[in-house]
Amino acid sequence: MSLAPTDPPVTLTDVDETNWRTACALNVHRDQIDFVAPVSYYLALCAYGQDWQPLAIMVGDAIVGFVMWAVDDSDASFWIGGLLVDAAYQRRGYGRASVEQLIEMAALRGYSEVALSYQPTNPARNLYEELGFAETGEMEDDEVVARRRL
Repeated sequence: MSLAPTDPPVTLTDVDETNWRTACALNVHRDQIDFVAPVSYYLALCAYGQDWQPLAIMVGDAIVGFVMWAVDDSDASFWIGGLLVDAAYQRRGYGRASVEQLIEMAALRGYSEVALSYQPTNPARNLYEELGFAETGEMEDDEVVARRRL
């Protein structure tokens, strides 16, 4: 199932000193908390892990979600992580649009593969499959790895 483009469109912008508090206030539905960490945890990974770059998912002037990206130097793959859309904004295609934009970002930067990981029971795995990601048999901690060639 492919949703129509969102109106207004989804944009991705850096999380910085002007918007990090709003990003930290994002919450998912109660039945999704086992699949994502709080944004504050992801921001700590970005600040202290030296790999991840945080992005706010924007619709107009509203921050509706969060995602981060990194590059794995060992195989030059572009990774997507920590994707979440606030409960009040779900089921509108914002997560899909964000992943599509990150795929485009990876392609424009010359990467040949995009990767992500998720809990095996995460319903988002259907979205990733629709977007061309295939599970590889690899595991990242307790998460299934899926990759998409560009």
